[in-house]
Amino acid sequence: MVQLQPERLKPPSPDQRIVHSGITWQQFKLIQSGFGDTRNVRLFYYNTTVEIIMPGRDHEFFKSIIGFLLELFCLETGTEFEPLGSTTQEREGEASAEPDESYCFGASKPTPDLVLEVIVTSGSIKKLNLYQVLNIPEVWFWEDGVFSLYRLRSSEYEAISQSEIPELETLDIELLTRCVLIAETSRLDAANIFRNALKSK
Repeated sequence: MVQLQPERLKPPSPDQRIVHSGITWQQFKLIQSGFGDTRNVRLFYYNTTVEIIMPGRDHEFFKSIIGFLLELFCLETGTEFEPLGSTTQEREGEASAEPDESYCFGASKPTPDLVLEVIVTSGSIKKLNLYQVLNIPEVWFWEDGVFSLYRLRSSEYEAISQSEIPELETLDIELLTRCVLIAETSRLDAANIFRNALKSK
């Protein structure tokens, strides 16, 4: 059996990003409606600034791999989950976001338990401030091969080393990181290493 190992594109494909400030909520809603069901475009609004992101290949690769491994973790551990993808999260008149991935664990909820953002090209909107307005309990960033995890406390996010979502407390972030990086070369190897590590616990 021949295994194909497609080469990753070099250099990384950048995101396309448009940022405008001084935008009212009403103007943002017009912009939002103008895009309609346009695929592969994500909109963010916070503090009168709108950010339009057209993710590149690398962005989509990493967000998909991380989501795949998270779902594999849930399947292997018998954890109920609801994948919400880039479902729009909004607080009327203040903030709107379309995350890379988002999840509820255990049961469906109005607000996702976890939001994931892949950072390939730095943006102007401070995502933690945005997600604080939206009351997202936990936010993970993936940037330059590293996860940064944040948990919402009473008034701000605090950096954490391990997820505090009850269903994810046994998830080894170092293992997850290693397998995401392995996936750049082989998705099968990444999945098998991840699955075997979970079974050995």
